[in-house]
Amino acid sequence: MPRALFGTDGVRGVAGEFLTADLALALGRAAVAVSPAEAPQVLIVRDTRESGEMLEASLAAGVAAGGGHALLGGVLPTPGAALLLRRFGFDLAAVVSASHNPFRDNGIKFFGPEGTKISDEQETEIEAMVAGEAPLPTRSVGRVRELHGAGGDYLRELELRFRELDLSGRSVLLDCANGATYRVAPEIFRRLGADVHTVGVEPDGRNINAGCGSTHVESLAAKVVEGGHDVGFALDGDGDRVLAADRAGEVVDGDELMALAALHLRATGRLTGGGVAVTVMTNYGFHTAMREAGVAVAVTPVGDRHVLSELLARGWTLGGEQSGHIIDTGFVPSGDGVAAALLTLEALGAQNDLADRQAMRKLPQRLVNVTVSDREALSGASAVWAAVEAESAALEGRGRVLVRGSGTEPLVRVMVEAPERAECDGIVGRLVEVVERELGT
Repeated sequence: MPRALFGTDGVRGVAGEFLTADLALALGRAAVAVSPAEAPQVLIVRDTRESGEMLEASLAAGVAAGGGHALLGGVLPTPGAALLLRRFGFDLAAVVSASHNPFRDNGIKFFGPEGTKISDEQETEIEAMVAGEAPLPTRSVGRVRELHGAGGDYLRELELRFRELDLSGRSVLLDCANGATYRVAPEIFRRLGADVHTVGVEPDGRNINAGCGSTHVESLAAKVVEGGHDVGFALDGDGDRVLAADRAGEVVDGDELMALAALHLRATGRLTGGGVAVTVMTNYGFHTAMREAGVAVAVTPVGDRHVLSELLARGWTLGGEQSGHIIDTGFVPSGDGVAAALLTLEALGAQNDLADRQAMRKLPQRLVNVTVSDREALSGASAVWAAVEAESAALEGRGRVLVRGSGTEPLVRVMVEAPERAECDGIVGRLVEVVERELGT
């Protein structure tokens, strides 16, 4: 059956239009049905969107109607759900959030008992039940209860993981995107001794990700300089990703944060398996730095789900994306922006500024989206691939070329990384010309 509801990160859409209360209720009932537990305990958390309480209530009603017991954890980052799921032995968790999307959108994603997102097969089963194409089992009605202290439980896990990290004397600026981390992120930094300054900690239901957070990290970077802070971190709406800014206002992306973490964990004997999993978008400079350090690198398609799958398959610990999803499976099998920010400061050690980092040299990168009539035709466009092969050969050992079709739009994405900006721009220009000639509208 074609998947109509679940995308790469759960069910997501405009709240009240696509993602209605009725759909949330149906998803709750079906999710309980795919759990092997007789009366599953289901943790439900949400971010700060105004539609969150409605969807939380509907989802909880569906869980109870399906015979499960819904435990309402309130506002909590996505990784908090994955962490507490394992910590307390719950059977399932559901996160009501649309991550970095505008407030009108919302979403529902499910996590299994191991703290990882449920499988594609389980999502397909849920879709079939919601569509009425598969029967729902009949069970006794469950209960809906509040889970008090979920935020405190998450904070204690962070404290335990970073118990030896002393941030005394460090001025840290946190941008919490008016989202799920607006309470817990400042609190853990304070507990570890930092001088904490904040923006994006006054959610009103509609200002999540609005001109703030990791999708607007340049705003944070400017504020770091203005305030004379040592470092700044920008989280997204559900707290599973983070970007940073150093004292000089330079943005530090996920590739650089991963490089710093990988070298630190390797030096302290905690880089399990000796490798890191990244996506095809990761900067070539990262690969160069890891090669020089003797760290293996596995490359996956775009998406933190693919990164986590690779980590679990290889038994590795660290992975992530350029966008700021940093996964440390030794802590939680999910991107965790707060934990990644703390890991960054742990890796810096006595250095007080990210500007002093020497983890990798990021190559100039340029990405151009080319509108085409049929993105599927890219696979058979021999002239395009001949040009890609020629440019890649000229860059071998110094950079790379990546040309791929969009998964959702009529676009071909042309990305080039090269040692110098002028060379990068020249290669992009030549490849875009070939794509437009062969596939353009």
